Amino acid sequence: MEYREASVSDLKGILNVYSQINPEEKQLSPDKAGEIWKKIEANPGYKYFVAVDNGKVVSTCNISIIPNLTRQGRSFGVIENVGTDIAYRKKGLGKAVVGMAIDYARKKDCYKILLLSSLKRTGSHIFYEKIGFNGNSKKGFEMRLSQGLKAKGC
Repeated sequence: MEYREASVSDLKGILNVYSQINPEEKQLSPDKAGEIWKKIEANPGYKYFVAVDNGKVVSTCNISIIPNLTRQGRSFGVIENVGTDIAYRKKGLGKAVVGMAIDYARKKDCYKILLLSSLKRTGSHIFYEKIGFNGNSKKGFEMRLSQGLKAKGC
């Protein structure tokens, strides 16, 4: 198993893992994914990490490092899109790729890392707590943005 920062050659494999997490969602076209990947590569605070088995991406996550004006100017990280191929789950691969993201945040002198998980993914909650995330320290909020809708009070 190879663990490393992702490159454009991993893009198709990353998308395949994500198609297992959200099978109802239409997969990005290769052209659109390539355009987005160029933006990712241009942003030094945004990284994808992968576990690769014989050339196949089997686990991935990403992290965004966000500059901050509190906490003595220390940044914070946001981990998103953690996913592991169904055939490779429960083998420590998710822990390894999330660990790489955590290490990256430490190198960037982040004071904390945020991570959101769907309320219905209780198995994922247990996984995140086992690797050190606290699901009870904050309350997360989200607003799904759709074309044509305006936020209440805005």
